[in-house]
Amino acid sequence: MPVKVDAYKRRWVEVEFVLPGNQEQVFAAVATGAGMSSWFAKTTIEEKVGGELVFDMGGGMFSKGIVNAWEAPHRIAYEEREWMEGAPPCATEVVVAERHGGNSLVKMSHTLFWPDEKWDDQLESFEKGWPGFFEVLGIYLQDFAGQPASSFGASKVHPGTQAEAWTILTEALGFTAVDHGDRREAKAPAPALAGTVARVLQNAHSREILVRLEEPGGVALLGTYTWMDNTRASIAIYRYGEKAAASAAADEAAWTAFMDRLFPSKEEG
Repeated sequence: MPVKVDAYKRRWVEVEFVLPGNQEQVFAAVATGAGMSSWFAKTTIEEKVGGELVFDMGGGMFSKGIVNAWEAPHRIAYEEREWMEGAPPCATEVVVAERHGGNSLVKMSHTLFWPDEKWDDQLESFEKGWPGFFEVLGIYLQDFAGQPASSFGASKVHPGTQAEAWTILTEALGFTAVDHGDRREAKAPAPALAGTVARVLQNAHSREILVRLEEPGGVALLGTYTWMDNTRASIAIYRYGEKAAASAAADEAAWTAFMDRLFPSKEEG
């Protein structure tokens, strides 16, 4: 959906997701460091008003913020002031409401105060980027809730088009022409990865494949996207269960080296 604008120069986007789990379970997943690390990025959150929040996006990319509202298990709000060079602060609000049938509704919004469209593409990127991550969260809550989680990611800039980056990534993995329900194994020399395709997305903004991993259980989210006129290729792997930490620790260096070989271009802003 397009960016919403009001008379007070407020510009915002918002998304909604229904997730399995009661309000307490879902709030813990979207408003705590351990929770967000299980489906988004490595995260630390001081669970109080004025607390610091840090997202480790991989590849040396971090975004830091301050918690402005902490109303467990219903609402968290925070503001990121350095999410992009030269950008105004970005205010995020996440509200969780329990629904019948053991599910909860999550409403998330991102807001900037800015007089023109300069940052609208980035706001729309937030909106378009969340669905894949919330698919990961849905799998975690449905099948692995309460289990230990460990994750890592690797993201690289590609100097060409998103279509070119997508071809490089999927051909190197042996994941070309995949469809929902396909079982795939990454081909050598890629690190070991095997599972069933649970989501395939391709649009003008991004391309994604989500794979439900086999033993030890987890999820892999592979994709390419555009950000500030750059093409980026990324892989995020989430492992769950007692073997999660050991598996992630063993795989992170190998996947980082693999992405470095595929996309050796110099990192851009």
